[in-house]
Amino acid sequence: MAEADAAGEKLLIIGGGSNVLIGDEGFDGTVVRVETKGNSYHVDACSGGMITVAAGEDWDEFVEWILGKGFVGLETLSGIPGTVGASPIQNIGAYGHEVSEVIARVRTWDRKAGAYKTFSNSECGFEYRSSVFKREKDRYVIIDVTFQLKNGEMSLPIKYEELARALNVKLEDRVLVEQVRKAVLSLRALKGMLLDKKDHDTWSAGSFFVNPIVSADVAATLPADAPRWPQADGRVKTSAAWLMERAGVKKGDCFEGAGVSTKHVLALVNNGNAKASDLIELARSSRKAVKEKFGISLEPEVQ
Repeated sequence: MAEADAAGEKLLIIGGGSNVLIGDEGFDGTVVRVETKGNSYHVDACSGGMITVAAGEDWDEFVEWILGKGFVGLETLSGIPGTVGASPIQNIGAYGHEVSEVIARVRTWDRKAGAYKTFSNSECGFEYRSSVFKREKDRYVIIDVTFQLKNGEMSLPIKYEELARALNVKLEDRVLVEQVRKAVLSLRALKGMLLDKKDHDTWSAGSFFVNPIVSADVAATLPADAPRWPQADGRVKTSAAWLMERAGVKKGDCFEGAGVSTKHVLALVNNGNAKASDLIELARSSRKAVKEKFGISLEPEVQ
């Protein structure tokens, strides 16, 4: 990368590529895929486990492995596609928890400075589905991520209603981590969020849009039954899927070779012969419908 940058070459750096949509014209440059492997960890009686993982490791394989080693904290993030290196960029999250809760530090290659740089958790600038690495996406390349996890058999508190119902427990209850992982994988499969090569409904990048966070005034204009999750800064998060469905976007809608999943309206899928332009047009029309109905602009999660 340093040599390519010095030569002024155009670079596209990806991990698993699960959150990237490549245009029909391709990329006029060099694609670098991060496939570095390896991990190390040590256990401390006070701090628990400090686990450093190479950026190219598969995310869900790492989650399964670390839960099997007796650590807790990543169970609700089971089944998310992509690599470990992508996890801090997006600040991936699911079912009430985010990876920023357990990241201790992130080691990067700073392309601008031409040197390695390590970020503490507070320096990562974590926000909902964002970080300094996403906001300056062409500058930092993730080398490895260090997680701080607790030892134990019981999960983090259950904070998501749907998951609590699936586990038949109350919010804030703790259950065995393997039960949480099993329930999360089951829920994701029902929504078409686990890849099945035989099922076009799973040929997607997962959720195409992030849940919007709006001002309290904007949230007050939404219908009474709109989901609302108050944020620490006074703003309110609502559901992108709810907005899309109320704006007339339906599961199974199609445009050329692209479609809205029949299982989950947030997933835009390849029905077998989709072009990138088909998906872009479907996303554009979905955003337009929500903007016209509610005055809210949906932000794509897929880049």
